[in-house]
Amino acid sequence: MKLSGTAVLAAVLLLAACGGSEDPVTTEPVEAGAQLHALFAEQFERDLEMNPMRATFIGDDRYNDRLANSNSPDYRAAEEAMDREFLQRLLEIDREQLNYQDQLSYDIFRINRELSLEGNLYPFHLQPINQFYSTTNFFVQIGSGAGAHPFKTVKDYDDFLSRADDFAVIIDQLIVNMQEGIREGVVQPRILMEKLQPQIDAHIVENVEDSNFYAPVRNMPEDFSPEDRERLTAAYEDKIMNTIIPSYQRISNFIGDDYLGAARETVGLYALPNGVSWYEFMVRLRTTTDMTPEEIHQIGLDEVARIHGEMHGVMEEVGFEGDLKEFFEYMNSDPQFFFEEREQLIQGYRDMSDKISELSKDLFEIFPKTGFEVRAIEPFREKSASGGSYQAGTPDGRRAGIFYANAYDLSARPNWAMESLFLHEAIPGHHFQIMIQRENEDLPEFRRFGRFTAFSEGWGLYAESLGKEIGVYTDPYQYFGGLNAELWRSIRLVVDTGIHAKGWSRQQVLDYMYANSAVAEARAVSEAERFMAIPGQALAYKVGQLKIREIRDSAEARLGDQFDVKAFHTEVLRDGAMPLSMLEAKIDRWVDAQL
Repeated sequence: MKLSGTAVLAAVLLLAACGGSEDPVTTEPVEAGAQLHALFAEQFERDLEMNPMRATFIGDDRYNDRLANSNSPDYRAAEEAMDREFLQRLLEIDREQLNYQDQLSYDIFRINRELSLEGNLYPFHLQPINQFYSTTNFFVQIGSGAGAHPFKTVKDYDDFLSRADDFAVIIDQLIVNMQEGIREGVVQPRILMEKLQPQIDAHIVENVEDSNFYAPVRNMPEDFSPEDRERLTAAYEDKIMNTIIPSYQRISNFIGDDYLGAARETVGLYALPNGVSWYEFMVRLRTTTDMTPEEIHQIGLDEVARIHGEMHGVMEEVGFEGDLKEFFEYMNSDPQFFFEEREQLIQGYRDMSDKISELSKDLFEIFPKTGFEVRAIEPFREKSASGGSYQAGTPDGRRAGIFYANAYDLSARPNWAMESLFLHEAIPGHHFQIMIQRENEDLPEFRRFGRFTAFSEGWGLYAESLGKEIGVYTDPYQYFGGLNAELWRSIRLVVDTGIHAKGWSRQQVLDYMYANSAVAEARAVSEAERFMAIPGQALAYKVGQLKIREIRDSAEARLGDQFDVKAFHTEVLRDGAMPLSMLEAKIDRWVDAQL
């Protein structure tokens, strides 16, 4: 009998928790361990071949000439078959014959396979794009030279031409799937697709030089021979005008002529066939817990009330007279809190880098070797993008990590929000967590390059909470920014569950945001529609942060004067992302070893 993802997760975490503080005494640990790592290596290699962009993102260029048609029936069947094969082969290895680290790897690998298989119960492929995550936006990022696909060699340029052909096939597959979704009643909210269509139309241009895809031609390396330059220029002009732009036109026509008329007025997952169960799965997937939507909703309400109390303290500190709503309005409108030029915002983040890097040495003893840079989110996607995001670099140093900051509508980007966002996306947040993990060559490849949203985003929000401890938030308004960022993640618990489990409308979500936070309209709208587009993802931040803080508090209470915050952070980060209960068991084991 196949266990549900929850049952498997609970069973695996129990085994991990019962592992004890010493490695098991075994007679054949080397043989079992070698078998396990051979299995991991084979699966990782086959997965990269099936997912060529995943290989590109980690700096493996072998498959840079292709894209996966991951929504096709053949691909989905092959992916499921591979999951079943490797899960079965894993279960044939005796877990008790493994050392502690290999047991962690065993458990994480098993959870990944089980959750992937359970996800196949739900028709993600029938609503494959929206304004927040879309193949069309992603392809512009990599094709403009601003993403992971390299444009340094002649082969790089030829590889992208080949990828463009695959893109055209993928677009046609998306249309086929969305047509099936219309027939089966599995469609996106209309409001999201109305936001997506202009993003697509921005790339339907008459002049090839106006296309974002022409940027690699304009920026072609000077060491290319005249013959290569001439050939590639002609090839790119032909590919852009006769393959890429027609693909954008086809999907735009389909959305405008067919899909919008069939799209739904509701915005929550609950409204789709089997939607209640689908959302419960997304909650478990994103949080790595068994909490129900109702439990999470209540945590959100409680946290909103608690943080409002903290904000009243800031109001008293700065001498503001009025209520909290009036303070929100003041923080959102006073000119002192806003930049006049986009570049001022971006440069402000760049200026934080050296300062916060130095301050982080008081709380951390391990640091990523990979550098990072700050970039503005591209104009074609900034209107629907979040305030900031992080794209990991490659551990070989060929590509730095990137903190993308949103400079759209500066009236929605107050400077008091900057320190907390930098802590989350860059140092010591995502850049630290992801790159320390990726640079750890002792981990199996699937763990080096894997992720669990609750761990990653929980760490990002935990990093924000270190503001005063690390030496920032010295300005009360910046501290308010930190509180507002935490408040925002708490509001997410309320509104994500409100949308997808309680039937809240888009306007109910916006009204709750405006009533409870200092958020400008542009951000409120983009964030509300983000929650509609990616159910459950917004829950990971606060759930993860609360658990990491709880784990730290427990370790501090148990160790007393022996507690070393630098060592604690090392222990959290060094083994990479994992389910929250596994992290808790691992830290308990670390504490036990010191007592």
